[in-house]
Amino acid sequence: MTLRAGSAKTSVALSVGIVMMAVACRGKDAVVPEDRTDSAVQEVLDAWVWRSERGKLQLDLDAPIIRKYDHPRPKTVYLGNESRRVLIRFYNEELKVRSSIEADSAFSLDESNIMEAHGNVVVIDYSQNDTIYLADLIWNSAEDRIYSEHPVLAKNGSRITEGDGFESDQHMEHMHVVRQRGTIEIED
Repeated sequence: MTLRAGSAKTSVALSVGIVMMAVACRGKDAVVPEDRTDSAVQEVLDAWVWRSERGKLQLDLDAPIIRKYDHPRPKTVYLGNESRRVLIRFYNEELKVRSSIEADSAFSLDESNIMEAHGNVVVIDYSQNDTIYLADLIWNSAEDRIYSEHPVLAKNGSRITEGDGFESDQHMEHMHVVRQRGTIEIED
């Protein structure tokens, strides 16, 4: 800023104004957080994202809230809300939903090819009529693998199977329960 003779009053008034704004923003209802390392740099509400390969739809992601963070590690967070959860649908060649993953929340680390889903995760294979319930799920696209190393419960019709984990390719075409521990038949 270039000041001219006689503009000292303007300079003082400007300085006082800046100090007053800085003090006002430091109150208990501050709009700008002091430490911005954990603040989202971008937020999208009611997001619906499609992923295709060579012009063919592979999957879509539906999330009530998506937040992008730069610090401390670049990541993207997908959040559900009271009325809707995070949902990923996988499509077959005929553009029909083949399988889906639903969770309370998920995040992806932007520096790697890993996405994690957490909270009441449900995997559905529509072609086999299988529903798998998990606490969490990891998607490592570099390894072409979706998996969980925690206990799972799988339901197919009237059969319920417990297992020590879950594994699939990233297109959700070859899913299976790892180390099945038993199957229960339920009568209707």
